[in-house]
Amino acid sequence: MEIKVNFLDKLRLEAKFDDFTVIADQPIRYKGDGSAPGPFDYFLASSALCAAYFVKLYCDTRNIPTEHIRLSQNNIVDPENRYQQIFKIQVELPADISAKDRLGILRSIDRCTVKKVVQAGPEFVIEEVDNLDADAQALLTLNPAAGASTYIAGKDLPLEQTIANMSGFLAGLGIKIEIASWRNLVPNVWSLHIRDAHSSMCFTNGKGATKESALASALGEYIERLNCNHFYTHQFWGEDIADAAFVHYPDERWFKPGRKDALPAGILDDYCLQIYNPDGELRASHLVDTNSGNAQRGICSLPFVRRSDGEVVYFPTNLIDNLYLSNGMSAGNTLAEAQVQCLSEIFERAVKREILEGELALPDVPPDVLAKYPGILAGIEALERQGFPVLVKDASLGGEFPVMCVTLMNPRTGGVFASFGAHPSLEVALERSLTELLQGRSFEGLNDLPRPTFESNAVTEPNNFVEHFIDSSGVVSWRFFSAKADYDFVEWDFSGHGENSNADEAATLFGILEGMGKEVYMAVYDQLGGSSNAIACRILVPGYSEIYPVEDLIWDNTNKALAFRADILNLHRLDDAALAALLRRLEESELDDYTDIITLIGIEFDENTDWGQLTVLELKLLIHLALKQFAEAHDLVGAFLQYNENTAERGLFYQAMHVVLEVLLDDELELDDYEANFRRMYGDPRMDAVLGSVDGSVRFFGLTPTSMKLEGLDRHQRLIDSYKKLHMARAKVAASSR
Repeated sequence: MEIKVNFLDKLRLEAKFDDFTVIADQPIRYKGDGSAPGPFDYFLASSALCAAYFVKLYCDTRNIPTEHIRLSQNNIVDPENRYQQIFKIQVELPADISAKDRLGILRSIDRCTVKKVVQAGPEFVIEEVDNLDADAQALLTLNPAAGASTYIAGKDLPLEQTIANMSGFLAGLGIKIEIASWRNLVPNVWSLHIRDAHSSMCFTNGKGATKESALASALGEYIERLNCNHFYTHQFWGEDIADAAFVHYPDERWFKPGRKDALPAGILDDYCLQIYNPDGELRASHLVDTNSGNAQRGICSLPFVRRSDGEVVYFPTNLIDNLYLSNGMSAGNTLAEAQVQCLSEIFERAVKREILEGELALPDVPPDVLAKYPGILAGIEALERQGFPVLVKDASLGGEFPVMCVTLMNPRTGGVFASFGAHPSLEVALERSLTELLQGRSFEGLNDLPRPTFESNAVTEPNNFVEHFIDSSGVVSWRFFSAKADYDFVEWDFSGHGENSNADEAATLFGILEGMGKEVYMAVYDQLGGSSNAIACRILVPGYSEIYPVEDLIWDNTNKALAFRADILNLHRLDDAALAALLRRLEESELDDYTDIITLIGIEFDENTDWGQLTVLELKLLIHLALKQFAEAHDLVGAFLQYNENTAERGLFYQAMHVVLEVLLDDELELDDYEANFRRMYGDPRMDAVLGSVDGSVRFFGLTPTSMKLEGLDRHQRLIDSYKKLHMARAKVAASSR
C-alpha cells in the first residue's frame, strides 16, 4: 500500500492512503502540540487492533458474543536497549466460553498480521528518487532466478517475460501498480490482489499454481480491463472528456437518434436487433452512454468485427456496459492467447449458468484421472484436511464444452461454493476451478458461503447468476449434489499442440460457437502503445455471453443516472422549484429507496463521508426538509432509523431530527419546552444542525457542496486521472497513425 506523507505546521504530519487521512503529532514534551498520536503510538495501536480483529473474526464465525471480551496490550521496554521490546497482549474472557474456544481465541491472536510482519523482520529500503511516481513497477518484483524461463500451458511466452512485458506496459502508461495482498492457503494455489497505487478503485485479482503465474494472471486481467475501460464502466468521466474529440476510443462513432427517439440506422445488425429489440421497445434514449452523459452528441458506438464475414458492426457502449460486465475480455502475449482466454471464460460462464439454473447433477472425476494431476490433488487434499469436503466434477456436459468444476462444502456452516474453470486443456480447466475457489479468500471467508436449497425459484432467479458471476456467492441447488448424474464423465481434450497451439485452440472454440449457430463479434485493442506483447481483445456472443438480462436495457439501464446526476451534484444550488422537480422524478422512477447515490449517478464519493453513505431515501428526506415538508420528512426519518445502515453519528442526527419533528407536528407541544433537554441528550453541535435543517439555515446537512465540475471529490478525481492516462495514450497513438 502506498502511503503519501505531507508536512504540515510545526511537527504535524499527514499520511494519506486509500480514502483515509491520518494526522500524527508529537507530545508537548517533544516540542509538539499533542494534537494527535505520534507515529510510534500508531504502530503500537496497530498490533493491538490487529489482535482484536482476529479475535472478533474468530468469535463472529462461531456466534460467540464479544461485548464482555476485553483485550489489552502493553509494551515492555528493555532498559538497556529501547528498541528491544516485549509486546504483552492479554485477553479477559467470560467464564461461559468453552476451553476449546479459549484456546482458539488465543491462537487467533497469533495470526495477527502486524505481529507476523514484525516477527519476520521487515526489510527497509531507504532511497532518494527524482519522482515518487517513477519506477512504477518496482513493487511487483519477484526476483526470479537469473535466466529463468518458465512456460505454462496457455502462455505463448515464459512467465518471466510475460510479467516483464505487462508490467513494462503499465509503467509506460504511468500507472503505479502495487501488490496489496498474497494468499497461499494450500499447496499449488496462489492468489494476489493488485491495484493502482493512486486510484485504488482500479484493481484486479490473479490466481495460479505458482506465485509467478498468479502475478501474470493479475497483470493480464489489469491490462484487459484498462483496454476495455472496465474500471470506469458506470462512472461519469467529467465534462472535459464528454466534450473531447473522442470519449472512449478514437475509432468510436456517434449516431443521432431517429424520429420519435427511434434507433438510428447503422448500429448493430439484424441478428443483434432480433436479440436486443425483439418487441420493438428499445429506444435511442436507452442507449446514451452513462460515462459522457452527452445525449446531445448521440449514441456512442464501438466497432466490432463479425466473425462470419469480417463485416464491422457498431455496438453502443451503453449496451455493452449494461449487459456484459467483464465477460469476454482478455489480454495476452499474443492475440490467439487472448482469444483462448476470452472464449474459455465465455464458455465457463454460459455452461455454469446452464448447470445452475437447470439444477443439473454432474459426474465425478474418477480417482485414477485425478491422480494424473498430483499438484492439483495436493491442494484438494489440503482442503479436505482442513475439514472442507471437496467434490471434483466434469462440467463439460458430456464432452461438449471445455469446463470443469470444483465444489467445496463447509460442514461448519452448511454453505457450499461451486467453482468453475474453463480451458481447452482439462488439466488447466481443473486447475483454474481450484484456484478460483480460493482466490482472495481466507479459511474464515469460507464461512460466508450460502447454503444449498431445493427452492428452484431461488436458483433460477436472474440475479442469482449475477451473484455467481461477481464473486460466486450465489445459491446452488441441492439437486446439483445428486449421485445420479445427468451426464456421463468424459475425459475430454480440446487442446492444441506445437507452436500454434493457442491459434488451434482458438479455432476449435470458435468452431463450437459456430456449431451452436452463434454469431461472434470481436474488437482488438492495441491503441495504448507500448509493448506489442500485451494485446487485448473483447468478444461478444449475443444471446449467449450476456450476464444481465436483455430487458435491463429498458427497465434497469445504468443511464438512468442521466435523469438525476446534474441536479444531485448541484443540490445546494437548486431553488425550491428545481428541488420539487427532482423529488418528483425520484418518486416517479420507482427506484429502490435503499439504492445508494454512488451507484445511481456513477460518482465515486468517499465511502467514509455522508455523500458516500447517501441513499435515495435519505436524499428524499433531506429535500423534504429543505422544502419544509415536515410530515413527509418525519415519515422518512422513521424509515431511515428502522432500516438504514449508516454511521452511528448519522443515526444520532436523525434520532434528534425525529423528536424535533414530532414536537413540530404536534399542535399541543412547543419546541421551547424541550430544546434544553434535547441539547443535553444530543449535544449542542448536533442540535444546531437539526434546528438549522428545520428553520432553513442549514441545507443538506453533511453533504459538502460540489457540482458537475466534481469539486472536492478526490476519490472520483483519482479515478478520472487514471482514465485520462489511457485517453492521452490513445490520442497519441491515433495521431501518430494518421
